[in-house]
Amino acid sequence: MTARSIRSQVDVALDPASAFDVFTSEIDLWWLRGPINNWDSARVREMRCEPGVGGRLLEIYDEASDDALELARITVWQPGERLAWDSSVDDVRIDVRFEPTATGTRVSVVASVPRGGKDTGGTSFVRVTPAWFGRWCARRDSVPRAMQDTDRLAIAVHYAKPREAARWLSDAFGLEPVLELPASGGTGDDWVEFRVGHCSLMVLPLHADRTGPGSPQPPSTHVPWIFVDDLDAHFRSATQRGATIVEGIHQQGYRAYVAADPEGHRWTFAQARPTMRG
Repeated sequence: MTARSIRSQVDVALDPASAFDVFTSEIDLWWLRGPINNWDSARVREMRCEPGVGGRLLEIYDEASDDALELARITVWQPGERLAWDSSVDDVRIDVRFEPTATGTRVSVVASVPRGGKDTGGTSFVRVTPAWFGRWCARRDSVPRAMQDTDRLAIAVHYAKPREAARWLSDAFGLEPVLELPASGGTGDDWVEFRVGHCSLMVLPLHADRTGPGSPQPPSTHVPWIFVDDLDAHFRSATQRGATIVEGIHQQGYRAYVAADPEGHRWTFAQARPTMRG
């Protein structure tokens, strides 16, 4: 018995057979790179969907050594009609339908979680497909068909009311969110990210900073994120040169550490992906 299910849909100007092909064979082009968009965002080189029942959804780290994470196994493969898989990382089942419309295809995604099952990210396709797949279908004929990674400099801006701030930034400045903006109110702990060219702008909650036990500092409102080739070596060098380590190396999709400069400003250094620009 299904405990819960969530769904989304998007209309694209492609016939069902083409929409199915783009969804599966071009997943590495429409799946956006970002700090938290993969299970291991620091190492991912490619997203891949193997065709046919029994095929795998993969996050590729090193093809030469077969280093990859299996995200799911395909259970239904009906080109132009239906695609389904069972997640390999949790208990989520995904069902994707391709239905013809007057102007193209309606792509519907349903994620089901069985009673007592776990969702540790398998439902992400429901959230990302309308924005990412829809945008790619609309622009794929006018841009190079090559995976676009982000640049090595990003910025996090922290607000006491991040949801309201994100909506204001989008309305006032025309910033384009990576995903649909969360509703106003609530906890405001959502990850909100805008894409400015090839750079990420994150809107995050405002919390009091600490540079040591019992040493509160004024909250950081703007935190640069710099992606480096060798995070461990960078961490050792910064530590040896006297940087105040606020948070040691940790992994949360991205792999990073946080340091404070002599005036207490925070800096986040993260592991760059092998495909990262620059």
